Amino acid sequence: MTLRALLLGGALLTLVGCDMAPDYQPPQMTVPDSYKEASPWQPAQPADMADRGEWWRVFGDSTLDALESQLQEGSPTLAIAVARYDQARALADQASAGLYPELDAGGSTTVNRQSAQRPLRGNSQPNQYGVTQIGVQASYELDLWGAVRNRVAAGRDIAEAGASDLAAVQLSLSAELAADYLTLRGLDSDIRLLGDTVAAYRKAVDLTQALFQNAVASGLDVSRAETQLSLAQAQLSDNEARRALVEHAIAALLGKTPADLTIAPASPTVALPELPAGVPSRLLQRRPDIAAAERRVAAANARIGVAKAAFYPSLSLGLLGGEQSTGTTLTGLPDSVWTLGPSVTLPLFTGGRLEAQEDSAYAAHQESGAAYRATVIRAFQEVEDNLALIKWLGTEATDIDAGVAQSHRTLSIAMKLYQEGAASYLEVVTAQTTYLQTKLTSIDLRTRRLQADVGLIRALGGSWGYSRP
Repeated sequence: MTLRALLLGGALLTLVGCDMAPDYQPPQMTVPDSYKEASPWQPAQPADMADRGEWWRVFGDSTLDALESQLQEGSPTLAIAVARYDQARALADQASAGLYPELDAGGSTTVNRQSAQRPLRGNSQPNQYGVTQIGVQASYELDLWGAVRNRVAAGRDIAEAGASDLAAVQLSLSAELAADYLTLRGLDSDIRLLGDTVAAYRKAVDLTQALFQNAVASGLDVSRAETQLSLAQAQLSDNEARRALVEHAIAALLGKTPADLTIAPASPTVALPELPAGVPSRLLQRRPDIAAAERRVAAANARIGVAKAAFYPSLSLGLLGGEQSTGTTLTGLPDSVWTLGPSVTLPLFTGGRLEAQEDSAYAAHQESGAAYRATVIRAFQEVEDNLALIKWLGTEATDIDAGVAQSHRTLSIAMKLYQEGAASYLEVVTAQTTYLQTKLTSIDLRTRRLQADVGLIRALGGSWGYSRP
C-alpha cells in the first residue's frame, strides 16, 4: 500500500507539470530596414517601460511645463486609466489565488422537525430536535493540466497590458495638451498680427478719407479701405473665438471647468526642437500601445491552455473537520466529525460546449495577433507621417518666409505710389491682402511644425533624446 501511494503521488506530481497552452511566440513582423522619410535606423530591444521623461520641456515654455504638471494631477481621463489598471491587477491577484488551497470556517445551529412517516425513522427519535455544528473546510484543485497556471499567466499578461495602456494614455494626453497649447500660442500670434493689421487699416481708411475730402481720391478708394478694415476685424473676432474654444479644451484635459482656467495671451516662446540626423528605431519599441497589444496576444495564448485543459479530468482534494451534535452544546471529541478524500470530475458530454470554448480561444488568439500587427503598422505610419511633415513643412516655411519679405516690400511700394498718385488703391488692397495671408500662413506653418514635433515624439513612444538648439 505504501508503494502504491508513492507511485500514485509521483504520477500526480508528473501530471501537475503538464501545460496545455501552445508554446508562446510573439507575432512576427517584417519591418523595413530604414524609414522612408529619414536616415537608416538599427533594430533594437523592446523598452516600452523605459522612462519617457518630461519630453515637453524641450519646447522651452514654462507655461506648458506648468500645464503638463497639472495634467498628471487633475485629468479625469487619466484617473479612469489608473482605475482600469488597478482592476487588471486585482483580477490578476484573483487568478493567482487559485494556486493555493482554500480554507473556510463555518458554523450553524438549527431547529428541525422530522415527519413521523420518514423512512427508516427509529421509534425513539423525537419529532423535533436541534443541530449545532462548527468546523473548517479545506479544498485544493490539483493543476494537472495547467489550467490554473494559464489563468494566472493570462491575468498577469492582462495586468501588464493594463500598465502599458496607462502609459499610453499618459503619453497621449500629454501630447494632446502640448498640441492644444501650441495651437493656442499660434492663435495668439494671429490675434496680435490681426490687431496690428486692424490698426494699420484704420490709418489707411483715414488716409483715403483725407484724400477723398481733398478730391485726390475717389469714394471707391474709401469703400475699398473700409472693406479691408471690416474683413480684418472679422478675422480678428474669429480668431478670438477659436482661441476661447482651445482654452476650454485645455481646461477639460486638466479636469477643470472653463471658468477655472485662464491662459493669458503671450508672445510665443516655444522653441523649434532640433531633429537628430537619425532617429533610432529602438525608440519605436518604447510605444506602450505596442507592448499592450503583445501582452494581449500572450494572454490569449494562455487562455487556449485553459480551454484545452477543460477536456481532461479535474482532481480536487478536500478536507472537512469539526464538531456536530444534537442540541446546542458541543461536548468535545465524541462530537467530532471529519471527511478526507479526493474527488474527480470528467466531462463526458457537454453538447459541444467545450469544443466551442476551444474554438473561441483560438479565434481570440488570431484576433489579438492581427491587432498587434495592425498596431505596429500604424506606429510605423505615424512615425513616417510626422517625419514627412517635419521635412516638407520646413522647406515650405523657408519659401513662405521669403514670400512674407517680398509681400511686405510690395505693400510698402504700393502704399508709397498711392500716396504719390501713381497707383490706384486697388493695388494697395491687393498688396495688403497678399501680405496678411502670407504672414498668417507663416504663423500657421510654424504651429504645424511644432505639432509635427509633438506627433513624432508621441509616435516614438516618448522623448527621442534630442536637445533644443
